[in-house]
Amino acid sequence: MATSVEAQAQPQQSAEKSNSTLNQAQTPLVVGGLIVSAILAIFLAFTQDVSQPLLLIIGLLLGYTLFHARFGFTSAFRRFASVGNGQALRAHMVMLAVAVTLFAPILAIGVTFFGGEATGNISPIGVSLIVGSFLFGIGMQLGGGCASGTLYAVGGGRSVMFITLLFFIVGSTVGAAHFDFWVNDMPSFGSVSLATSTGLGYFGAWVVSILFFGLMIWFTLRIEKKKNPPKMADLPKITGWKRILRGSWPLITAAVVLAVLNAITLLTRGSGWGVTSALALWGSKVADGMGIDVASWGYWQGNTEALQTTIFADTTTVLNFGVILGAFLASAAGGLFRFTNLNVKNVTAAVIGGLLMGYGARLAFGCNIGAYFTGIASFSLHGYIWGIVAMAGTFLALFIRPLFGLSVPKSKDSFC
Repeated sequence: MATSVEAQAQPQQSAEKSNSTLNQAQTPLVVGGLIVSAILAIFLAFTQDVSQPLLLIIGLLLGYTLFHARFGFTSAFRRFASVGNGQALRAHMVMLAVAVTLFAPILAIGVTFFGGEATGNISPIGVSLIVGSFLFGIGMQLGGGCASGTLYAVGGGRSVMFITLLFFIVGSTVGAAHFDFWVNDMPSFGSVSLATSTGLGYFGAWVVSILFFGLMIWFTLRIEKKKNPPKMADLPKITGWKRILRGSWPLITAAVVLAVLNAITLLTRGSGWGVTSALALWGSKVADGMGIDVASWGYWQGNTEALQTTIFADTTTVLNFGVILGAFLASAAGGLFRFTNLNVKNVTAAVIGGLLMGYGARLAFGCNIGAYFTGIASFSLHGYIWGIVAMAGTFLALFIRPLFGLSVPKSKDSFC
């Protein structure tokens, strides 16, 4: 059976009919989504930096890709931790391999489309990273999706994910308030770049990275051979050119597209794709409006200007809006947009999961996107550690999920 909340938009179907065609497109919703996207793009073009409309388009494409392939991080970790299915993790490795291949020359040259400097997401390794990524690993399994998964599930209409997002923002804000303690008062060993901290250079770091990704692919295949886990369920699709717009995409296709879009993001704004810094900004602005002295928090030292300007000037905010809108367009094009039911258990899990993800992301210098995906693409050692510790959090969460009525894949399932 399909156990991933990130795959929630699949229409109900039997295993034998998993290759059935999609529903009819929800044309009014598609048109409405396009109008909103166009209005927002025009607004950004006339009021913000020239790069903002381009980032919105990139975000739209990211959201469209994520939804089309149901490309998950939460479900990938859960499938592997529970039954040993590594299909999605192997797609991660392909995505990361393409990403480091594109990031290496961009970071080495350091030039962007608009003349700024391209910098990688290189973050410190310390107690905050360990605690934060572990909390995030638990939180994403309870909240029903990671950072990117939360955004695209909101775009797809999954009702409980609106609650996850709300408390993700709350957790990010509290994490920003506690940031100074975890980062500056707790032990830290500084940042380590495989390219610039080791003497390997970008080419040497690229070779090491590719070898690691290959090793991970081999490892997941060995685990699958030993455990013979259930396969991932097929998604509904159609044939021909219409599949580009309406049909589901293979995970590997989405992996390549996401890596390319991340590299374009790096070239556009000077840093790679991230999600959660915007959530901390939104929450901090609300707290500031309530009279809390947000500017005194260590997290905002040196960047108080962001608190005073519009959120539309924030590049991560624009990307996030684009992801939500892109997922909405993809779900409507596939006839899959619908609000889902809420109950006490899934709402409680969403609240706890959102809080843990938000708080953990701030401590760990990012989420599955900013720390894991873009961090590893930037050759930062903290990205690898984030992935390992978040997987450990996932293992623990497998025992917690059933308490909230959330399923865990089992070896006897037809699909996972």
